[in-house]
Amino acid sequence: MGGTNLAVRRVRAQPEGARAAAARMAGVALDVVDIAKLFDDGKDAAALRTIGEVARALGLRQHVLRYWEDQFPTLRPLTRAGGRRYYRHDDIALLITIDRLLHREGYTIRGARQALAQPEMRRPRAPASDASLAPAQPTGAPIDPAPEQAILGALGVLRRHLESIRERLADSLD
Repeated sequence: MGGTNLAVRRVRAQPEGARAAAARMAGVALDVVDIAKLFDDGKDAAALRTIGEVARALGLRQHVLRYWEDQFPTLRPLTRAGGRRYYRHDDIALLITIDRLLHREGYTIRGARQALAQPEMRRPRAPASDASLAPAQPTGAPIDPAPEQAILGALGVLRRHLESIRERLADSLD
């Protein structure tokens, strides 16, 4: 019989770090989690971490971290004899930001690189609190409705324009 020989390749799954996996499943941003809490090994929070420790804690594979080192020039862990990588606290924070940009916000590598070039993207984002959602103006100050009215007016014009296009398309199809 001339059947096709299908080769099945087994891929060894690397277990995700328990905290990283729980954070991903809950939709919690890893960049707001205290980095020291990602590592439950008794080391000081400022201790250097190996690539294996970082990969487990962030739920990523080691080759992904090595690839990101090539793609993001600001990511430069310490390398010791034999090419062993040791990640500092700042490197881990940058990895968390890169992971957020690529996997949760949908950036391409090029877009993430450009976003990281902006100073406000280098720092991990803080969680949104009720205070950050409050209006920027003092509560006693009157709110100027003019900008909102201008936007609503522009949206009305846009809607009428789109409706006229829809009508012309419907007429042309009939």
